[in-house]
Amino acid sequence: MTDKEKMHTGQLYDPNIPEILSEQQKCLEKLYDFNLTRPSELNKRTSMLKEMFAEIGDGCYIEPPFRANWGGKHVHFGNNVYANFNLTLVDDTHIYVGDNTMFAPNVTVATAGHPLNPEQRAKAMQYNLSVHIGKNCWIGAGALIMPGVSIGDNTVIGAGSVVTKDIPDNVVAVGNPCRVLHAITPESKEKYITP
Repeated sequence: MTDKEKMHTGQLYDPNIPEILSEQQKCLEKLYDFNLTRPSELNKRTSMLKEMFAEIGDGCYIEPPFRANWGGKHVHFGNNVYANFNLTLVDDTHIYVGDNTMFAPNVTVATAGHPLNPEQRAKAMQYNLSVHIGKNCWIGAGALIMPGVSIGDNTVIGAGSVVTKDIPDNVVAVGNPCRVLHAITPESKEKYITP
């Protein structure tokens, strides 16, 4: 199996081989152009995202600046996904985001990790684990979502949280490490301010 094939398997690989770097460079050129668009060029941004992403649904909006290791090449957005400024997607492997999910400013979603072995790290080896974020989620400002994590539907992740483990459907989860604070109940749906 080649290093490029290992990118999506969770195995260690060398991300600095010419085949990978050449393809990644092309993606980053498109991302650079996206970030230079004017606020009035909404149709152009939408068109560019359709070229950049693996999949992107209708009604999606990303506020520049936007950062992604592969310019969105391994990102799958449903419909009506909204991302405020400074979204960072470390999309060395696949990131899946469901319909109607919102990202506050300065959120990072990471799929890449590096080995504990210092000799392997010195060679810049890495592994990638996909991330799954459900539909109707709200990811608070400055949240960090780590490789391999799944976040359930209708869930709210509090600002500044570090999500290192899976979070279920229909909860508010906060903290470092992120933990479930409470379920979203019929009563709590009446509130509009997260406790």
